Amino acid sequence: MRAYRQLLLLVLTSSVIFSSLASEIVQSKGHFDDKFRQLEESLPTPNDYRNAAGEPGKDYWQQQVDYQIKVTLDEQQRSISGEQVITYHNNSPYTLKYLWLQLEQNRFKSDSIAERSATFTGVDDSVNASNTYGDNAFAKIDLHTLRRQQFLADNEMGYRINGVTDTSNKPLKYTIVGAQMRVDLPQPLKAKNTTKLKISYAYNILEEDAVGARSGYEHFPDDEREDGNDIFLLAQWFPRVASYSDYEAWHNKEFLGSGEFTLEFGNYDVSMTVPSDHIVTATGVLQNSKKVLSSQQLQRLDKAKTADKPVFIVSADEALANESSTEKGTKTWHFKAENVRDFAWASSRKFIWDAQGYQQGGSNPQVMAMSFYPKEGGELWQRYSTASIIHTLKVYSRFTFDYPYPTANSVNGPVGGMEYPMISFNGPRTIWHDDESRTYTLSEKQFLIGVVIHEVGHNYFPMIVNSDERQWTWMDEGLNSFLDGIATREWDPNLSWGREPSDVLEYMKSNVQVPVMTQSDSVLQLGPNAYIKPAVALNILREVVLGRELFDFAFQEYSRRWMNKRPTPSDFFRTMEEASGVDLDWFFRGWFYTTDHVDISLDRIYKLRLDTNNPDIDFERRRQAYQEKPMPLSVKHNQQSGQKTWVELNADNTDYHDQHDQFSVTNKQRNKYNKKHAELDPWEQQALARALKEDKNYYVFNFSNLGGLVMPILLDLTFENGDTESMMIPAEIWRRSPFEVNKLIVTDKDKILVSAVVDRRGETADVDIENNYYPRQIIPSRIEAFKEEERKGNKYRDIMHDNKEALKDPDIKVKKK
Repeated sequence: MRAYRQLLLLVLTSSVIFSSLASEIVQSKGHFDDKFRQLEESLPTPNDYRNAAGEPGKDYWQQQVDYQIKVTLDEQQRSISGEQVITYHNNSPYTLKYLWLQLEQNRFKSDSIAERSATFTGVDDSVNASNTYGDNAFAKIDLHTLRRQQFLADNEMGYRINGVTDTSNKPLKYTIVGAQMRVDLPQPLKAKNTTKLKISYAYNILEEDAVGARSGYEHFPDDEREDGNDIFLLAQWFPRVASYSDYEAWHNKEFLGSGEFTLEFGNYDVSMTVPSDHIVTATGVLQNSKKVLSSQQLQRLDKAKTADKPVFIVSADEALANESSTEKGTKTWHFKAENVRDFAWASSRKFIWDAQGYQQGGSNPQVMAMSFYPKEGGELWQRYSTASIIHTLKVYSRFTFDYPYPTANSVNGPVGGMEYPMISFNGPRTIWHDDESRTYTLSEKQFLIGVVIHEVGHNYFPMIVNSDERQWTWMDEGLNSFLDGIATREWDPNLSWGREPSDVLEYMKSNVQVPVMTQSDSVLQLGPNAYIKPAVALNILREVVLGRELFDFAFQEYSRRWMNKRPTPSDFFRTMEEASGVDLDWFFRGWFYTTDHVDISLDRIYKLRLDTNNPDIDFERRRQAYQEKPMPLSVKHNQQSGQKTWVELNADNTDYHDQHDQFSVTNKQRNKYNKKHAELDPWEQQALARALKEDKNYYVFNFSNLGGLVMPILLDLTFENGDTESMMIPAEIWRRSPFEVNKLIVTDKDKILVSAVVDRRGETADVDIENNYYPRQIIPSRIEAFKEEERKGNKYRDIMHDNKEALKDPDIKVKKK
């Protein structure tokens, strides 16, 4: 396995190097590396669909797909069956002969590409398998892997397609290719025309805890603590038409597990038939509330619209009563959603339901923030879930646009965190204690607030700004992580969520790093690559490179340009540069296209003085410097022993040179200077006179770029008189040499430099602080730094310790203790 990973790393690294070299002009002399080469040569050529400014072009188009679905949940069989009518609007200028649909449930079939290409990532001592490596070594397999294999072997997974027809029930030819399906149209669909088709389907729902999927059911065993019920989280639950875009045509890359979902906007009309004692929440707005809710629940829901804190629609006691319900029969919940790119829902009799209206003004003045959770969520969810939703909407809308949807829901389930339009699935819960009470730790509190902010934030990216998650994961995860970092800091600065420069250092200098622009299924560590590194990059771009005013204007411009549209990386890069008015090609190339890291070393500082050419001034300065030199040790020891020199013993035998030293000025030297000075232009004489009067200090700083990533140099200076000064040297200082540069810094006469440090506050993700100091300083050990993090209560690290898999993808489930 290790050899395979090394080979994979070599292939990826070689590909990156080749790609990088291929885009450069080969130099026949020297080793010039232009870090400020324009990015345009690597970006797609602007066109009428998306222009050079990074905005939708005059002929921009995108498809629309509407769904009318009726689905039934079979709780006993843990399966769903549905029928749907798809209306496909061909807004492109091209004729389509067929449609591609995504069948993500097929990803868990034994013959899928994902299952057949899955690799084994680690061993555990918890279970002893019968297989062997070598002669006597027993292979170990962790319990979760074993459980997953058993579940998939014991259950039939994937879609059962029962029929594909037109609206007249005439069968249409279809071909299933792994987790995709091609439907051949009876007549080619011309530009600006519409077609409809019907699909009947069914599938068995995954047990999320067993398989580690993004949705499924969670079973609570029937024992002294639990109730024998299930929570159903339904996503990727219906055949969805794949995207068709101007830059790729059909997006038919198979779902392998990491690359999420690229979809079209459309209108949804969905009816879900479930057990009559279930509570259902979904994307969209409930259409038949009078049929499925009691009059008391309707009154509470109306009260919640103007409440200043969450109101229970279904209380904890009512949910507890539902858990032991013997009610039979079914209810149908009817939801509609307009202009969304997906639809998800949840159903359970265990749900407590609270809600609070958020008044945001604008064209969509009120949003209903709602949370659905079992008793196991307890006080933790009651206190923080709905409050976190509202906080997210306030912060994100300030940086982008008003939240356009009528609802925003947070649902508790076994998924650590997963997002869909208007609804997200979030995992943290309270913990059982021996006295049957339930409380939550600081870590669980921080995790809930952080994950709700992150998943609700995904409504903006990519649910509204509809980027391609499967190809460029960073465009939703990275941008969203950047904003959730801002939102968590505005909630509580002590809420650590892994979005600061210090959180990416180990990854950026590691050998498992691949460029951020790598497709998600090929990334070696998805969490650091697609979440943290781009979030840190944007934070540095905002706080260091551009400043908040320029960055915030450009970021909001990007968000509003591409609201309800489909941007690509080039659109983001071009918009940020065009709207900020700053050349950022060097930044995006370094942070997103390379595996360079930041390591700027302050190697040495030279102190210079103005050479006036006046012998009376310059020779006296040299005399002072000579006298300040330390005495040779042998001379010092001679004096300490009382030994006399020949000169001292023969004081009566002196000459001119004993009375004058090598720095004495002669008339010949003075006459030569006076002649040359008289030949200077008047402005030169004035400049020299001023410099002599001011007698400033001249320091030459020698910097080297050891990490390869060019960045501004943040420099802090400390002077002998106790004053300090901070300055930012722009990244363009590296434009002629990205490896080593010198910088002249002039200070006033009374500001004698005693020390300097690069990036003292850790703002640029510099991986090595030891070479940032001049003169060098004793640096706290990693153990001391770790203890300091412990004192700060680093929640993100705690979660990563609990589940190593989460390091690869913070959106996946975190195992409960």
